[in-house]
Amino acid sequence: MLVLSRQRDETIMIGDDIEITVVDVRGDKVRLGINAPRTVQVHRKEVYRAIQRENAASANVCIEDLPPINRSIVPKPKSKSA
Repeated sequence: MLVLSRQRDETIMIGDDIEITVVDVRGDKVRLGINAPRTVQVHRKEVYRAIQRENAASANVCIEDLPPINRSIVPKPKSKSA
């Protein structure tokens, strides 16, 4: 792990397009501002882990756990009339 010291309003660059700026320091809390491309997801670690758990749980759904399909929304096959 790389450990850097920064003061308020100082920035750290990650690659060419991610900036992390120390916005404020209050007691034992540090507020960070993050500038990243929209294609890069930025989450607090606890939120990231919750998303991973939900994704894993949804990938393990059994077909029997799903509600039956409403047959009225399924298109009927076209009949071949001569």
